[in-house]
Amino acid sequence: MPEPKKMHIEIDKKSCKRCGICQGLCPQQVYTLAKDGSPEVTNPERCTNCHLCDLRCPDFAITLEVLA
Repeated sequence: MPEPKKMHIEIDKKSCKRCGICQGLCPQQVYTLAKDGSPEVTNPERCTNCHLCDLRCPDFAITLEVLA
């Protein structure tokens, strides 16, 4: 079984309108919401590269990058 790829998750805080979609859609609970509603990447090791967060982000504020 191949080992899961490690991901770098970048959130553009200027573009993000704090809608919570990324946190709500993530099946692995990679994100938590701060008190102001902004998403925080608190469990990046859980990311399975499904891209639900960046594909559904209405502000294109999330970028995923596979780490070598």
